Amino acid sequence: MSVQIGQKAPNFETSKWVQGIPTNFDQEKDHIVLVEVFQVNCPGCFLYGIPEAINIYNKYKDQGVRVLGIATAFEDFDKNTLENLELLAKTGDTVGETKKALAMYGKSSDGKIPYKIPFPLAMDNLVKVSGKPSPQSVTEFIKSQLPDFDMQPEEYKKQIIARVEQYMMSKEFSAGTFDKFQLRGTPSTILVDRKGILRDVSFGQSGHIESIIEQLLRES
Repeated sequence: MSVQIGQKAPNFETSKWVQGIPTNFDQEKDHIVLVEVFQVNCPGCFLYGIPEAINIYNKYKDQGVRVLGIATAFEDFDKNTLENLELLAKTGDTVGETKKALAMYGKSSDGKIPYKIPFPLAMDNLVKVSGKPSPQSVTEFIKSQLPDFDMQPEEYKKQIIARVEQYMMSKEFSAGTFDKFQLRGTPSTILVDRKGILRDVSFGQSGHIESIIEQLLRES
């Protein structure tokens, strides 16, 4: 069953916490929870997404807002690993395209992130993929991207199904949180209110998360 804005948020999935105390949505009652989903090998995550999450953490941590980071992988599985996340948490060292981009934009001369990530960090639950995906998983994926899929011509639907099946079979791993919340890439954010209701799921540098948090803080 696909997740829906305005409904109870299912718990996210993790394989290991590398920083901070393990938690989940059902353990954060009376807190607003922002989950920053990133990849270790993702320049935009470290130039924009994580700095935005750190800013929100610093500004609202004493007002009942919890910020959590989950590193996922939907590509570059040799770089987006638990080992590289642990390295990042312990030493600040970056890898791959992230390291190149930080140097290119003058943010780092030694390959380390130019800031400390102050909130808990975990690795998404990666499961090795084998065989053909189920028709249900293919349909759920398509409808998360194309809500009006059922209204499309039959020939077009067949083409989309074939392409999605090919894409899903090309992935080495399935990432629990990334797939469950039907994320489209990284950086992405998942926002849940004090009652555990899913209020927003966004991809990219949206800039509107803080205004939604302000609104949620005003709600009783």
